[in-house]
Amino acid sequence: MLKDKAWNWIDEHKDEFIEVADKVWQYAELGLVETKSSKLIAEKLEKHGFKVQLGVAKMPTAIVAEWGSGKPVIGFQGEYDALPGISNKISSKQDPLVKGAPGHGCGHNVHGATALAVVVGLRYLMEEEELPGTIRFFGTPAEENYGGKVFMARDGYYDGLDACLSHHPSSMNGASLKSSTAVNGVKFIYRGKTAHAAGNPEMGRSALDAIELMNTGVNFLREHIISDARIHYVIEEGGGQPNVVPDYARSWYYIRAPEREQLDPIYKRILKIAEGAALMTETELEVLFLDALYNIIPNKPLAELVVKNMREVGTPEWSEKELEFAKEIASNFSVDAKMDALKRNKIPNYQKYRDVHLMTDILDPLGDGETSPGSSDVGDISWICPTIEFGTTSAVLGAPGHSWAFVATSGSSIGHKSLVFAAKTMAGVALELLTDEKVLAKAKKDHLARMGGKTYSTPLPEGVEVPLAIAEENWEKTPKQ
Repeated sequence: MLKDKAWNWIDEHKDEFIEVADKVWQYAELGLVETKSSKLIAEKLEKHGFKVQLGVAKMPTAIVAEWGSGKPVIGFQGEYDALPGISNKISSKQDPLVKGAPGHGCGHNVHGATALAVVVGLRYLMEEEELPGTIRFFGTPAEENYGGKVFMARDGYYDGLDACLSHHPSSMNGASLKSSTAVNGVKFIYRGKTAHAAGNPEMGRSALDAIELMNTGVNFLREHIISDARIHYVIEEGGGQPNVVPDYARSWYYIRAPEREQLDPIYKRILKIAEGAALMTETELEVLFLDALYNIIPNKPLAELVVKNMREVGTPEWSEKELEFAKEIASNFSVDAKMDALKRNKIPNYQKYRDVHLMTDILDPLGDGETSPGSSDVGDISWICPTIEFGTTSAVLGAPGHSWAFVATSGSSIGHKSLVFAAKTMAGVALELLTDEKVLAKAKKDHLARMGGKTYSTPLPEGVEVPLAIAEENWEKTPKQ
């Protein structure tokens, strides 16, 4: 059986890909500066005979690698960016490797290594069995902050795909049917005039006042937008010391809504508020548009195919040491908060997971017709072709994502087992898509129906470029592991 051959190959070669995951975990590089991580993965792909492009879409760390020929063309997503400030040892307590350094609090070290293992394993099986078709690996930078996939999609790198598969480390095993929110990421920069805040304040024009007035206006706007929209911001720079009127201030906003048609009018109102704040303070406004993402178009046939293959593979068996490690991590977090989250996410029989720390159940596809409040640049790819991103247990149930706890398990044997389980699952799904026209046709039919006649066009305004300079400047100031 083809699947058995693929799964055996992954088992036999798993150490090579676990080593990649561990190195990427150690590098812990932020979005658009994943230099070591992308180079390591690109070299592995070249070693195994792939045609590799590194540095596509004006992103030095973006990869497109291809093997095979003809139809169908199946894509595989691999991410490898870390998150700022959550470095941690493989420990059951918060204990940074380097204080203030990044860490893989979303498991992207596992994410990229999983897709790498799948495409390399498939490449040898397809060659041996003379299977037609093309497999493409997409190394996608900056999922966490700048939406690297959107720039790659704008430049046409996803054109011609018949389907696209992605695995994301999670605290559960399953394939969601929820959509996500569309989002704009924007920085608002105000420039004024310095003056002595006590001696001659009338000569100053406070950029910080403009930021605060804008934030106040946006907070009043919340009453007059749809309830499913979300607006959040930080003030990145607000001045030096109180006795100097700040001549420079900057905020960073995320504006979200279930669909882009709902987001765009909210963003236009926020722009008016920003302009009003500049008028009130006699400051100059610069709007720096960073990134924009679409909501996810789910795909039921692909979700069902993922769950089917998960059950054929079987979930990992956790050792006593791993279970104890997970229990110790769980002790740092509220059980009640965990149960509230499971209930809120409509997990069937959620009560039975009260004392479960590493999930072994495989959930049926959930959430069709619902919208997750988060966002991902996978959404843009789902507008181009049938796409699925599924999760496997790599984190402790009840521990928050983007936290030190996720960093700890992502670098441990728990993350390693998640990688192997996910790689086998994805390989099984890919083989069905490559060898059974009816399976792929069902996924395409569902995609067409959910699109409802809509087509994809980039959400990025004309002239928006990859924010490399911002990413590099931020990286220079970041402590490294």
